[in-house]
Amino acid sequence: MTPPFIHQKAMVIMAHPDDPEFFCGGLVAQWAKHGADISYLILTNGNKGSADPAMTPEKLKNIRRTEQRAAAAVLGVKTVTFFNEDDGELTPTLRVRTDVVRELRRFRPDAVIAPDPTTYFWHGRINHPDHRAAGEIAVNALFPAVGNRMYHPEFLADGLTPHTVAHIFLAGTLQADFYVDISDVFDQKVQAILSHASQIPQPEALSDRLREWHRAVDEYGRDVLRESYRRLYIG
Repeated sequence: MTPPFIHQKAMVIMAHPDDPEFFCGGLVAQWAKHGADISYLILTNGNKGSADPAMTPEKLKNIRRTEQRAAAAVLGVKTVTFFNEDDGELTPTLRVRTDVVRELRRFRPDAVIAPDPTTYFWHGRINHPDHRAAGEIAVNALFPAVGNRMYHPEFLADGLTPHTVAHIFLAGTLQADFYVDISDVFDQKVQAILSHASQIPQPEALSDRLREWHRAVDEYGRDVLRESYRRLYIG
């Protein structure tokens, strides 16, 4: 199956280790399978994602970085860049946005996947504030800062010239208008998520839970597994 909108280079901007796999692992796997060069940008260190009283933030941060690299490899992602904002404390500051602009100008992707910053509630739960913040940071970096020479002129000396990202895919959205059949890469997505062992309390039930989450009927009346996005076009 050939997914729509194949891109040569794509960047996934997310809040936590494991967010790329949960939010968009199917689309990432499809793009990578068709030759896309994909980079992850993870904004927080995930150092609060444990209920284990013996766990420390520093130890967890290192565990989650190792798990994220392993998950990325399962999906065919070549590069993972980690920022070091503390888990649960991500805010859309100019400092973080500037760092994201730098990475976007350096990697120069054709497409970006990020969380929808307008999603406050999701599947009967409160959406994590870091997800919303990551989406706001990404959107504010993508327009107008990345493509405008008047923003961050200090980058020009390093050869980081303006760059326009034409396609943005917002994941975790309540306003989906773009659907991707991930049936043929679903097992790959599951395996990537299982790489985040510190975050999966019942791994044996994961596949069934995800299958129910992604279950849909396509325009031909066929049962499929799909991911949903809100697609923006800058042009």
